[in-house]
Amino acid sequence: MYRTVALLVLFPVAAAAQGGVVHGAVRDPRGTPIRGAVVGIPGTTLYGVTDAAGRYRLAPVPAGEVRVRAAAIGYAPASATVTLAAPPPPDSAAADFTLQPAPLELAPLDVVSTKLPRFGERGATSVAQVTEKDLDHRAVNTVDEAVDKAGGVQILNGQINIRGSTGYIQGLNSRVLLLVDGVPMNQGDRGGINWDLLPVDQIERVDILKGAGSSLYGSAAFGGVVNLTTRDVPTGVHARLRLTGGAYADPPHDEWRFRDWMGLQGGFDASGSYGTETVGGRVAAGARHSDGYREQDERDHWQLAGKGRWQASPRTRLDLSGAWAVDRYQVPLSWCKRTGCDDRGQVYQPFKVDTAGEGARTDSRKGYLAAQVRTVASERFAWQARASWLRTHFTDLRDTTSEFGVANRFGAEVRAEAHPDSARTVLVGGEATFSGVTSDIFSGAAVAGTVGAHSQSEFGAYGEGEQRMGAGRLTAGARLDFLAVDGGSLTAVLSPRIGGTLPAGAGTLRASLGRGFRAPTMAERFVHTYALGFEVIPNPGLRPETGWSGEVGLTTPMLRAARLDAAVFWTEARDLIEPQLILVVDTITTDTTPKIQLQNVTRARIVGLDATLLAAPIPEHLTAMLAYTYLDTRPTLAFRPRHLLTLSADWTVGWAGLGLGADFRYASRPERIELEGFVDPRRVAVKVLDLRAEWAHGPLDVRVLVANALDYIYNLVPETLAPVRTLSVTAVWAY
Repeated sequence: MYRTVALLVLFPVAAAAQGGVVHGAVRDPRGTPIRGAVVGIPGTTLYGVTDAAGRYRLAPVPAGEVRVRAAAIGYAPASATVTLAAPPPPDSAAADFTLQPAPLELAPLDVVSTKLPRFGERGATSVAQVTEKDLDHRAVNTVDEAVDKAGGVQILNGQINIRGSTGYIQGLNSRVLLLVDGVPMNQGDRGGINWDLLPVDQIERVDILKGAGSSLYGSAAFGGVVNLTTRDVPTGVHARLRLTGGAYADPPHDEWRFRDWMGLQGGFDASGSYGTETVGGRVAAGARHSDGYREQDERDHWQLAGKGRWQASPRTRLDLSGAWAVDRYQVPLSWCKRTGCDDRGQVYQPFKVDTAGEGARTDSRKGYLAAQVRTVASERFAWQARASWLRTHFTDLRDTTSEFGVANRFGAEVRAEAHPDSARTVLVGGEATFSGVTSDIFSGAAVAGTVGAHSQSEFGAYGEGEQRMGAGRLTAGARLDFLAVDGGSLTAVLSPRIGGTLPAGAGTLRASLGRGFRAPTMAERFVHTYALGFEVIPNPGLRPETGWSGEVGLTTPMLRAARLDAAVFWTEARDLIEPQLILVVDTITTDTTPKIQLQNVTRARIVGLDATLLAAPIPEHLTAMLAYTYLDTRPTLAFRPRHLLTLSADWTVGWAGLGLGADFRYASRPERIELEGFVDPRRVAVKVLDLRAEWAHGPLDVRVLVANALDYIYNLVPETLAPVRTLSVTAVWAY
C-alpha cells in the first residue's frame, strides 16, 4: 500500500514524464478489419479498443522492449514485441495483428468484475457476455430480450433474475445493478431498471456479473451487475439505419379473440456520427409503435441519444453521453376473470382486460446525462472520474384517478488504479449518490396519501488489490457504505470480498466469497397505493438486505470442439424484502383487513449449479450453446424456477451471407408465487422456441425472427400473459 501512496504523491512527476506511442491495425486472415478488438500491454494501464477500421493507439508507452497483445471475441489472441527508443523526442512503433478464427475463445475484456480491464484473464466471479453479434442475430428491440437468453439469467416481466437473486416484486426493486458504460442507472425511486433507456442499436455488448458485486459497486449489486457498453464514436463519417416491422399471432382459441384485425408493430432507429483522432460525436433517434398482443396493450416509444469523445491529450480522454426516452402505453393490468368482462363463458380471459381496468394508461419519461474522464499518468498509474444525472418521471392514469412520481438521481465517483509492478494491481475509489423523489403514492410527512417528498443519500469508499502468486492470482477488497434517508442517521454496511484463480490443466479454477447488500428503495419504504385489489401500506423501518455469496467454478476446453464453464454457487441472505399479506386492525371498528406490506424476511438460502457448454463442431459455420441452472431455495422463494435450460444454435454460410439460428428456453413451474391463494395459482412450465434467419450483403443486413414459434401460452407472473408468437423483419443499413 505504501507504494500506491507514493505513486499518488508523485503523480505530477509521473504525468510530466514523456512516453512513446504504439499504433497499428487488427485484421482477420482475409484482411477485413476487426472492430472492437482489445489491444494492450498486460499488467499496465495501457489498453485500447479498435475502431471500425481496426485501428488502435496506445500512449504513453515506456521506452524499451514491450509486449503488445491483441484479442477479440471469436479469434485466437496474438502478441508482438516492439522496441521504443528513449525520448526525447517520444518514439513510436507500429504493430499490426492478424487474428485467426477461434469460435470458442473467451471474451478478451472483462471490466465488470473488477472495474478494471481484465485483459484476457478470467475473474474470480462468473461473468457472462452478450456480444454485438448476439444482439444483431436476435434482432431484439430492447436489450432485456437478449439478456434473457444468457445462461443463468431470466427476465420476469421486466425484472432481471440472476441465479434466483430477485424473483419478482411488481417492479419495486432490483437486486441487480444496471450500468451504462460503468455509470449506475437504477431508478432513484423504485430501484428498478429501464431496459429501453438506450436504443438497442447503440449497444455494443453486455457484461453480466453473476454474484454479489457490492465490494466495488455498493447497493443494488446484491445478486449481480449488468454493464451495457455503448458503441464508441469511430473516425470518419458513419451512419446507421435500422427498420423493423412485424405482426402478432391471433389467440389460439376463438373464445379468446379480442379484435378483428391483426396486431402490428414497427419502428426505426437512425444514427449519424463524425469523428477525428481528437474529437467525435454521434446522434441517434428512433421510434416504435406496437398494437400489442392483448386487449388494451398499445404502446408508443420515442428516443433520442448522443455520445461524444474528446482526446484532450495523448493521456486524457473525456466522454460525454446522454439519452431521453418517452413511453406512452396502455396498461393491460391483470387478465379478466369470469363476470369481469365479456367472458364468453370462460373461467378467465387471458387476452382481455378486466372492465374495472379499462382506460388505464401510463406516460413514462426517463433520461440521463453522464461525463467521464480518464487520465493515464503512466503505464503504472491512471485515474478516472465521473458525474451523472438520471431522471425518471411517470404518470399513471386509472379511470378518473391518476398517480405520478418524479425521481432524480445524482452520482459522482473518483477512482485510481496503480500497477506497482507487473504482478500487482491496486484500485481505490469513492462514490456518492443522492436521490430525491416526489410522488403522490408515497406517504407524506403528515398524512398518508398526500404528495410525499423523500430523499436518500449514499456514500461509499472501496479498495481492492490483486497479487499474482506463481501461476495463480489472489484478489481481496472491501467497500464501506453509509446510507441516510431524509437526512436521518447513517446506516453503515461493510462489504468485503476475496477471490482467486488457478490454472488447472488447459482450464482455470476460480473461487470467490463476498458480501452483497441492497438498501431499501424509497418506493419500498413509503409506497401507499393499491395492487391486486389490496391496499399497500408503507414500512419506513425497512432494513438493508445483506447476504454472503460464494462460488467455486471451472472453465475448461472439452474434446477440442467445446468449452465448459460451470460453477456451484450459494447465497446466505438476511433480511430479504418481500411483500407480505398482513391483517391490520381498524382502531375504530376493530375489524381486520388484509393489506400488503413490504417486510424483511428473516433469512434465506439459495444454492445451485450454473453450467454453460459452448460447442463449435464446424468452426466458422456451426456453433451451439447449452446452459443449465439448478436452483434450490430454503425457504422456498417465490418466482424462482428450480430448473432453467437454454439451448441455442447458429449455422452460417459465409460466402452466401446466410445464417440460421434457434433459441429454446425451458423454465420449470415455480413452486411458489406471492400472495398464494389470493391470485390465480395456475401456472405451467415455460417452453419457448425462437427461430431466426439472416442475410447480409455489403452494407445491408436483413433479419427475420419468429419469437415463440410454437405459440405457447404461459405466464411468468400472476394473471399476466407472456407474448404470443410474433413475426418480425429487421433491416439494417450501415455506412
